[in-house]
Amino acid sequence: MRQFLVLVCTLVVGISAQSLDDLISQIYKPTTDSPNLQPGLPGIGGTGDTCICVPYYLCNSNNTINTNGEGLIDIRIQECPTSLEFCCNKPDITEQKITPKPPVKRIGCGYRNADGIGFRISGDGDNEAQYGEFPWMVAILREEVVADNPNKLNVYQCGGALIHPSVVLTAAHCVNGKDKKFKIRAGEWDTQTKNELFENQDRLVKSVIVHNQYYAGALYNDIALLILETPVVIAENVDVICLPPQELSVENTRCFATGWGKDVFGKEGKYQVILKKVELPIVSRPTCQDNLRTTRLGKFFELHNSFICAGGEPGKDTCKGDGGSPLVCPIPGKPNRYYQAGIVAWGIGCGEKQIPGVYVNIPLFRNWINEQMAANGFDTTSYSYE
Repeated sequence: MRQFLVLVCTLVVGISAQSLDDLISQIYKPTTDSPNLQPGLPGIGGTGDTCICVPYYLCNSNNTINTNGEGLIDIRIQECPTSLEFCCNKPDITEQKITPKPPVKRIGCGYRNADGIGFRISGDGDNEAQYGEFPWMVAILREEVVADNPNKLNVYQCGGALIHPSVVLTAAHCVNGKDKKFKIRAGEWDTQTKNELFENQDRLVKSVIVHNQYYAGALYNDIALLILETPVVIAENVDVICLPPQELSVENTRCFATGWGKDVFGKEGKYQVILKKVELPIVSRPTCQDNLRTTRLGKFFELHNSFICAGGEPGKDTCKGDGGSPLVCPIPGKPNRYYQAGIVAWGIGCGEKQIPGVYVNIPLFRNWINEQMAANGFDTTSYSYE
């Protein structure tokens, strides 16, 4: 996912050392009798002895703790220990931590939480997804052992989507032929903190099912299922995506791709901390093939029927590390519900003008998925919306 960062600096000049010290002493007065308090800055949260660090979704704009848990934040540098805390005035009545009540659970697959869960970030100018916006999104991790270190490391492998409490849909190229142990993490959002509203859920992968006609050279039939040792628990931030019927024609719509992949292609690209989303148009097969032929693929390139295309808008694309992640499209006639139309597979660069990204054509594989689910004793109604 592309990311742009603007650094704003303020230069203070013409102030003597003595007057600067006086100014600092007036603004910032540390306390010694309240070691757990964080002093605030003017205009940012609370100040002095009235200030206490709380999860940012609990702090109102008037610097009091919000008792229903619905907060509003800006993404910015703060004075508390982590980016998910905010310096906020103590409440007058109680200091007890208040967890917001979860909303009424909806029945069925594919519900997107467009406004997030419990709070909404307001500084999301860099394509950040809201917390819990795409509850089917999972991170696939592999266990690595470093020499002389008895602890196993969890290394990000790729993305995936939950289609059943015990099954994750991903790309074959992420997990094929790798002598590794995998686990999935559901409910993840910010990979650098555990201080989120609801806990994420880790599950070990019991088995990997790769399509029997997967061709690694050109990534034909690039689809796989991960069977989990134990099912995840469906929660506000963990839920399943719908799947389309066999041979559904996906066209004339805009869809969302999500992932923690790189912002730009190449070694200068950086993996994302917070889950990113990008809205992309579905591109017809003839147009996609013609556009791809203008690249290094050449004028004789033929787009395999196991692929669909989306994107082609400059600066908006999936990229390295997004492999296996879902491309989801709105279900006609069902507001705020989505089905998975594709899996991030490959592309030529990232975000090039009129060069779409290429995704696994999920409608081509619905029958295959149903067969694998039945063979493993799983119900297929978890992802059905027809």
